[in-house]
Amino acid sequence: MLIEGVFAAVPTPFYPDERVYLRKMEANIARYSRSLLAGMVVLGSTGEAALLNDEESRLVLRAAAEAAAPEKVLIAGVSRESVKATLELAETAAGLGYDALLVRTPTYYARQLTPALALHYFRSVADRAPLPVLLYNIPQCVPYMIPVEVVAALAQHPNIIGIKDSAGSVERIQQIVAATQNAPRRATTVTPVFEAVTGRMVAARESVSTISAADLSVGAAVSAAAPAAALKTRSKEVGFQVLCGNESTMLASLEAGAQGAILGFAACAPQACQEVYLGWKDHDLRLAGEKQETIAAPGRRIVGELGIAGIKYACDFNGYYGGYARRPLLPLIAEQKQEIEALLAGIRN
Repeated sequence: MLIEGVFAAVPTPFYPDERVYLRKMEANIARYSRSLLAGMVVLGSTGEAALLNDEESRLVLRAAAEAAAPEKVLIAGVSRESVKATLELAETAAGLGYDALLVRTPTYYARQLTPALALHYFRSVADRAPLPVLLYNIPQCVPYMIPVEVVAALAQHPNIIGIKDSAGSVERIQQIVAATQNAPRRATTVTPVFEAVTGRMVAARESVSTISAADLSVGAAVSAAAPAAALKTRSKEVGFQVLCGNESTMLASLEAGAQGAILGFAACAPQACQEVYLGWKDHDLRLAGEKQETIAAPGRRIVGELGIAGIKYACDFNGYYGGYARRPLLPLIAEQKQEIEALLAGIRN
């Protein structure tokens, strides 16, 4: 699977009484689908995945999948404390048409989180996962930094295709890129302009009307939709794919060898984030640098410091539905909301 470009880390909306607000999730996903984003990540850290139960997680995955445009890559956060529970949610994601899984290390038995345990956990998941696996390194939330040598070892697994690294270190991105250069290269299906081909794109082309034998036997007048034109594809070789998880270091990470970014800031300002990537992709580093400077300070403050509540209010301000964070996360005070409004005043979304 090609995981390239900018992905929004999607928030999970709630009603005031903390029930999951699925209609607002659908509306947000539909709007992201009209942007130039490569895709969306559902139930990551920004999605408050750790605060949802299993039933809620499945409902959110379904709502997002049903609302997403077929050409957008969908990545499901499926992390649980055990291999068994992670795989159960992974099966749900696969059945709903997701394209890849985002898997972080477990958190509860932090004192036993050794390189050996990390290797065992990720390999055990990847061995049986129904979709390709992206490793997720997020030391801000998990009391463990996946060692670069562990990432390099896991990159040899046939079902582990990349990593989202949210450590915020460009040097670490460089180290991961260098350490995984010898990872197996995989042939992946892409469009003629080298964009990802999702399973939902293929399914949409294959979904044509059929005439049942019963209808034919009674001579019923039946009309069938014309078959869709064949999906034009080509093959592209990709190695281990590295994505940064920090908007402030996005351009530097791309220059260091990252293929893209999964960003909480893209939830409230997808176009502004995408403009950095497009400038870099067009080899216009001056423009990309200007766009990076535009989002760097707002990203640090809103995502890095104010956190989930900050991202959600930024979504509200920019025309998406954010709402409140689920308790025990605290809501913003009036002064913080005013600060976010000032930070976003000149940022296109």
